[in-house]
Amino acid sequence: MGDSGGSLTSRSATGLRGLMDAVGFDDVDEAEALADGWQVSDFAEARPRSLGDLVRRTGAPAVMVTFLDSDIGFVEAVTPGGGTWEGLLNRTMAESYGIPLEQFPVEPAVTGALAWSTAAGLKGDEELIRKTLTGSALFASELSALLSVALGIPGAQLPEPDDDEGDDEE
Repeated sequence: MGDSGGSLTSRSATGLRGLMDAVGFDDVDEAEALADGWQVSDFAEARPRSLGDLVRRTGAPAVMVTFLDSDIGFVEAVTPGGGTWEGLLNRTMAESYGIPLEQFPVEPAVTGALAWSTAAGLKGDEELIRKTLTGSALFASELSALLSVALGIPGAQLPEPDDDEGDDEE
C-alpha cells in the first residue's frame, strides 16, 4: 500500500501549521514557502469541514488534495467568497479502484478551477488544468504538482524527475 494523507496549498501571512492544527488537520508537516505568501503543507488526515474553516480564518483561498494510496487525488478548493470546486486526479487509476468517475465530471471542475484561480488573483491555464484532471501519472502527487502550476500558484513547480540513480556514486 502507498501513502495516503494530503497536501494543502494556501496563502497566509503566518505559518500554516498552527492554523491547520487548530481547524482539524492531523499530523501536519511544516509548510514549504512558495512565493507571494503561498505555502504548501502535507498532513495525515483532515476533518470534513477543515478546509472551509481554514479559508475562513485566513481569508485566503486554499486547495487541498487528499491522496488514496499515492494513486489517486481527490481535489477540493474553497475561496473566501464561498466558491468551491472538486476534482479527481488519476482517473484511470480511480476507475480501477471502482470509484465512479461520473461523480467527478471534468468540465465543471475545469470551470471551477478557473474561477478559483481568478478569485485568488491568479491566472489559471485552462488547457493545463484540463490535462491535469484527465491525465495519468505513476503517482497522484505528480498531477497535484502540475495542478498547482496550472492554477497559477506563484512559486509552484513541477516535481524534479527521479534522479536517484547514481547520486550516491563517486
